[in-house]
Amino acid sequence: MNNTKLIYVYDPMCSWCWGFKACWQKIQAVLADELEIIYKVGGLAADSDQPMPEHMQLFLQQTWQRISVQTGAKFNFDFWTHCQPRRSTYPACRAVIAARQFNKEQAMLEAIQQGYYLQAQNPSDISTLVHFAQQLDIDSSAFLTLLQSAQLEQQFQQELVYVQQLPVQGFPSLVLLHKQQYYAIAINYTDADQVITDIRTVLAS
Repeated sequence: MNNTKLIYVYDPMCSWCWGFKACWQKIQAVLADELEIIYKVGGLAADSDQPMPEHMQLFLQQTWQRISVQTGAKFNFDFWTHCQPRRSTYPACRAVIAARQFNKEQAMLEAIQQGYYLQAQNPSDISTLVHFAQQLDIDSSAFLTLLQSAQLEQQFQQELVYVQQLPVQGFPSLVLLHKQQYYAIAINYTDADQVITDIRTVLAS
């Protein structure tokens, strides 16, 4: 493998990452035997206990509609009336890093996305994240302790610094590490084959 890695940079509450999900699953399935795939969180929105301003709520609802039209991704708009939205994705980012310690990062990402976009649950709330951990058979007490630990916060901050050094301009992003060089791979939300071709082109260089 020559230390080749495909780095998926995401935020669990990034709606474009949700729109990219079907395409990304196909890319992973095809390339899993050809290179190592690793996940890194980018951290979209810092911690906040303030309600999301109404103009931002409207903007995000319009974004959901646009993503749905472009990618076919489903959204449950009940979230905007059943929950108190906050512009805060760092708790969800910490949750996937915590789940990584239990070898369940991708399962936690799936739980957060399904809960947020389909079940109108709020992953900005710690109680929601603990509930997802319970669903994944992760000990809730151990998960909560880890989630709120200084050790995990340090790991999260180090990951943010690492991602900031990559050729990343938004989420989701794909970065190929090949022969000690980083290559930004263009995201295509509807054509996994094009992304796979782009990756293989770099690998062949």
